[in-house]
Amino acid sequence: MANEENKKNGMDEGMQVVAFKLRDEEYGVSILNVQEIRNLTDITRVPFAADFIKGVINLRGSVLPVIDLKQRLGLAETPYTENTRIVTVNIDDLHVGMLVDAVTEVLTIDGKPIDTKKAINDRSGSRFLSGIGNVDGRLIIMLNLEEIIGNTDGK
Repeated sequence: MANEENKKNGMDEGMQVVAFKLRDEEYGVSILNVQEIRNLTDITRVPFAADFIKGVINLRGSVLPVIDLKQRLGLAETPYTENTRIVTVNIDDLHVGMLVDAVTEVLTIDGKPIDTKKAINDRSGSRFLSGIGNVDGRLIIMLNLEEIIGNTDGK
């Protein structure tokens, strides 16, 4: 029963995640959705795109849209640093780069995640979260990539 609930929340027992920083918090996405982690490169702006879409980059001959994950999640902006990275992810046929402050490590999250709907009182922003994992006392906020990159109509 616990395994079914973990799968429903997007987390399996012993799921590996790529952990990264946004401001002072640690977030994570399943390693299965991460294609690569790139240093920050020049981003070409796209006119009339949603505010959180920073533009596009050339990734081995393909055009890859890049979103500012902090802005998408409603967090205050911070300046880019030498630690800023573009994490390229894919969900189904969607390929997107996400700007993050720093990639910290690949972690294995064991056990049942905390239910975010109860923790956040079901606010609309909680659709971007799939759970909160605990790794040796560190809380890792797990992101729902389907909502983050699947609904890029500016909402």
